[in-house]
Formats: sequence, C-alpha cells, structure tokens
Amino acid sequence: MKRRTVIAIACACSIVASVHLRAADSQVIFVVRHAERADSGTASGRSMNADPPLSAAGKERAKRLASLLRSAHVAHIFTTEFQRTRQTAAPLAAQLHQDAVTVPADDLNGLMERLLKTSGTTLVVGHSNTVPDIMKRLGVAEQVSIPDSEFDNLFVIVRQPDGAATLVRLKY
Repeated sequence: MKRRTVIAIACACSIVASVHLRAADSQVIFVVRHAERADSGTASGRSMNADPPLSAAGKERAKRLASLLRSAHVAHIFTTEFQRTRQTAAPLAAQLHQDAVTVPADDLNGLMERLLKTSGTTLVVGHSNTVPDIMKRLGVAEQVSIPDSEFDNLFVIVRQPDGAATLVRLKY
C-alpha cells in the first residue's frame, strides 16, 4: 500500500474516531466524486455514452474507498442513478451489507432533505458538478471546484448540531 494511502486512511479514521468521542450529535459526511469512468468514445469532446461504467482504474479506486471507510461506521450511503456513482459505492456497501439509496443527480433538494435527517456517518457519491453544491448546502464555506481529471478527492465534512461545518480534504 502506498505511504500516502496509509496516511490518508489513518487521518480519516482518526477524524471519525475523534468526532465520535467529542460529540455524539455531530454528523460526519464523506463526499466523493465517482471514480474514473470508462472512456466510451467521444463526439465533439462529449461522451457518447451518457452513463458509462467505471474503468479498471475506477474499480480499483472504489475498492480503495471501501478499504479506507471500512471502519468509519458508515450508516448511510447515497448515490445518483448513474452507474459510475453506484459502482463507486458498491464495494463499501457490500462490505457493510447495506443498500445504497439512489437519489436523482438533478434532485439536490431531495438529497439534502434526506441527508439532514440522517444520523451517524454518511457517504455521498456525486459528480464534479454536484459535489461542490452539496458541500455548500452542508455549510462548507470554502469554495471547492473539481476538475474533470480529478477523481481522488475525499471530502470529510463534520457538521455540528448548530449547522456549523468543518471540512477536511483528503486524497485517496
């Protein structure tokens, strides 16, 4: 395992453990963009397949995410209807014997309604154009943008009962 991955795993586990010890009412939400998608060909720079699956590299990244979050006490998993988000969450969901909840990518209001009602640790798998808005709606003040070429961001958001949010940005 690469040293950077080991450090990221240790940091994430430490964050989750400290949150559980400090305040039971805090909400920890892991937010990621889906892993690398398969190249299904392009036409005028746009994918010809609107719902490509994960590439081999994406499948490996999804396994790393599952390994990283295995001990994070994830109680809820949310994805969009697109197979790349579902496939990114699938290894963790299988390990935890959970079903991911699918919320349409264009229904951020519905996702937020569900997210804010959950307790415990949550994983949200979104897209480069939805993750920044999700984080903003969760109270993260920092402006975040995700280039099309980045698939390795792991955003850890700790929300206090008063809605205050702390963001830790990791790579996995």
